[in-house]
Amino acid sequence: MSNLARKIQQDQYQHQEEKQSVKKVIKQTKSLLSPGEKILGIAFVAIICFGGVKIVSNQSEIYQVNKEIQITQSSINSIEKSNKELDTQVKDLSRFDRLREVAGKLGLDFSKDNVKVVH
Repeated sequence: MSNLARKIQQDQYQHQEEKQSVKKVIKQTKSLLSPGEKILGIAFVAIICFGGVKIVSNQSEIYQVNKEIQITQSSINSIEKSNKELDTQVKDLSRFDRLREVAGKLGLDFSKDNVKVVH
């Protein structure tokens, strides 16, 4: 055989080896995790995410309840203040001197024998 024929034969042989080596590269590699482990991992991540969302939701509800409690407490405080002011007004208006003055304007006459003080 001539050198040219041999050269062509060697090129064909190398070309076949390249095809075989390319096929070897395509080989599948084994995964580090089995399908069962992947499912367990996904389930674990899902549980962690659900737990996080649940915690945030509970904190939000607690915040809303605390806000309502504070609003109610401030309303109670303002009503108590109003009640104290009204109680003070009742005490001022029920003084004996004032009652005597109002009774005098209405035409009632107090004699010392008829007056009884009740507390």
